[in-house]
Amino acid sequence: MSVVGFDLGFQSCYVAVARAGGIETIANEYSDRCTPSFVSFGQRNRAIGAAAKSQVVTNCKNTVQGFKRFHGRAFSDPYIQSAKSKLVYDLAQMPSGSTGIKVPSYFTDTERRSVIDAAQIAGLNCLRLMNETTAVTLAYGIYKQDLPAPEEKPRTVVFVDLGHSGYQVSVCAFNKGKLKVLATAFDSELGGKDFDDILVSHFCEEFGKKYKLDVKSKPRALVRLYQECEKLKKLMSANSSDLPLNIECFMNDIDVTGTLNRGQFEEMCAGLLAKVEGPLRSVMEQAKLKKEDIYAVEIVGGASRIPAIKERISKFFGKELSTTLNADEAVARGCALQCAILSPAFKVREFSITDVVPYPISLKWNSAAEEGLSDCEVFPKNHAAPFSKVLTFYRKDPFSLEAYYNNPKELPYPSPTIGQFVIQNVVPQASGESSKVKVKVRINVHGVFSVSSASLVEIVKTAEGEEPMETDQAAKEDEVKNDDMEVTTSTEDGKQEKKTDQPPQAKKPKVKTKTVELPIENNLHWQLANETLNLFVENEGKMIMQDKLEKERNDAKNNVEEYVYDMRDKLHGVLEKFVSEADRDAFSLKLEDTENWLYEDGEDQQKQVYIDKLAELKKLGQPIYERYMEAEERPKAFDELGKQIQMYMKIIEAYKTKDEQYEHLDELEVTRVDKQVNDAMVWMNSKMNQQSKQDLTQDPAVRVTEIQAKTKELYSACNPVVSKPKPKVEPPKEEKTENGPVNGKEGTEGQPCSPDKTANEGTEQATAENKLPEMDID
Repeated sequence: MSVVGFDLGFQSCYVAVARAGGIETIANEYSDRCTPSFVSFGQRNRAIGAAAKSQVVTNCKNTVQGFKRFHGRAFSDPYIQSAKSKLVYDLAQMPSGSTGIKVPSYFTDTERRSVIDAAQIAGLNCLRLMNETTAVTLAYGIYKQDLPAPEEKPRTVVFVDLGHSGYQVSVCAFNKGKLKVLATAFDSELGGKDFDDILVSHFCEEFGKKYKLDVKSKPRALVRLYQECEKLKKLMSANSSDLPLNIECFMNDIDVTGTLNRGQFEEMCAGLLAKVEGPLRSVMEQAKLKKEDIYAVEIVGGASRIPAIKERISKFFGKELSTTLNADEAVARGCALQCAILSPAFKVREFSITDVVPYPISLKWNSAAEEGLSDCEVFPKNHAAPFSKVLTFYRKDPFSLEAYYNNPKELPYPSPTIGQFVIQNVVPQASGESSKVKVKVRINVHGVFSVSSASLVEIVKTAEGEEPMETDQAAKEDEVKNDDMEVTTSTEDGKQEKKTDQPPQAKKPKVKTKTVELPIENNLHWQLANETLNLFVENEGKMIMQDKLEKERNDAKNNVEEYVYDMRDKLHGVLEKFVSEADRDAFSLKLEDTENWLYEDGEDQQKQVYIDKLAELKKLGQPIYERYMEAEERPKAFDELGKQIQMYMKIIEAYKTKDEQYEHLDELEVTRVDKQVNDAMVWMNSKMNQQSKQDLTQDPAVRVTEIQAKTKELYSACNPVVSKPKPKVEPPKEEKTENGPVNGKEGTEGQPCSPDKTANEGTEQATAENKLPEMDID
């Protein structure tokens, strides 16, 4: 069972794996732990990661990047429309209306569902969709040995995550074995990409004036400029002097050059740098904390390395920043730790996580008591998550609930709707009164809102003489009334939050009730239909198979090309002595024809065509190569056989001279060994003489396999005879007397074993068996 954490970034991805020794960030096929978030589409297959990024210039129209901000958004979304004009590739509207294909803490319900759908399409079993800042807090806290005890005042730490596409801040309280996120704040329009955009705009303007070039009209030139500006930005983080930007053959075969220093860069980005303090101030206000309450400020994310940003964060809190975490890999490691906690395959130190709801969520419905709409905030901002609440309605007919974010100004896009949930099969009581309907709403571990269940409490008439009884346990809960709706809160583990400030109520007469589960129709905003999702899963499977087939086809083609180059060089090198001049010329011509075919008619052929072409070449080249290998290995094989013969001849000679070591051997068997050795020597000399007369361009007179078989045959026939051990001579037995000891020693054969000793040995054995190793991740 694999336990894996994914950090899916705007620009790059990291994958961490939980193993017996701890958490390890794994490398890709290029031995790099950072995998670019790029996908390139070719005519036959896809390239993903580093292979796709290498095509971003040559195949810019079909190489997709920066799609993290597109999750869960409609094609008509203002952000999509504004971003579309800046992309070098095209966006197309899907039939469902989505632009689809670790999450930021500011991701909404729709965006989270989009990521879960994408994971399902990719064939991943997502145990938990985790906020990036929460993953960082887990990676930070689970290894700390000096956290305060649960009953003590918690340690408060601020985490600042500035990535390529977003800026997130969270405040977390740590105690031993648990963490609680107190508040979060963000700016989804501030990240490393925005600094890159300013640099690109600056040089586009400079090159337009200096070289009369319209850079934005050429997608390929624009992509190259983005790459160079990103490199320049990283260099300016480490150097304050003037730094050059040089691009050869940029446009129209013109080489361009420019210079910039850190001071100029910070002046250009003054507007972006001014936005750094906003989320910091907001998160402190939400958590109602003072700067003195903060134990440490931990920064992660690639863009957090910009000196001006670190300076502003440090100045705001009035303390040095902490960089104990790996700025790039902390999120992936935290996700892998969470996965290990949820997996039964690992034993991890107990550590509970309490996250928060990033936006306030409300419900509205048609009121039964009066005409018009009623609403209620069910999950305020920074409410603990996961969490659930039970809402009680009194209705005679089916009704619908609409979930929405009640503060749309905070959302990264203007659609505040989560979805509609229709409670079906609601009927009045037998008496005609409204039925009591209990609706359970929850925020699950993924941070996704849902109406998880609905039930109708039906009052059952008791038979005459039967004692009434209360079977509806939920009716005993204290409820807070709100118009025609009541609220009961509960945590995910089912513990009720009792309201103790309500006035005591008169004891109600007991009635017999039964609960009927009601069906719920979900109409989620921009949710992929099951049929569409299944179609995408099927298409992804087809593309994976097509990628595999294309890889095999390319491998077959490369094998032909590799064989042509390899044999062409060897025919005039190590293989030259083993092929006649006429055969060499014919084979060289065949190789040359094959090379020309590969770049003409053979450029795009089926896999089997390349396999057949390689077999055709090997039919000519393999005999030559085998003659070379035989000539290389034959001396070694003859040498091994000669050593065997010499060894057995020495043993036979020692036997004949009555050597004490071999005098126990049977004479008949030794004679047989002598004959075997002489026959082997005659065979070897004969074959060596035949081979010495054979030309190297012809097949060998004896093959290496024959020599090895002869060596094995000789060993099997001779070794059992010459290695036979000497017979053992038993010492004379001493007789026992009838009375008294033998040779002055008493026998111990019949003595009973001490019961204490037996008990001790059994206890030690049981103790040893109980000490089993435990696998633990600390």
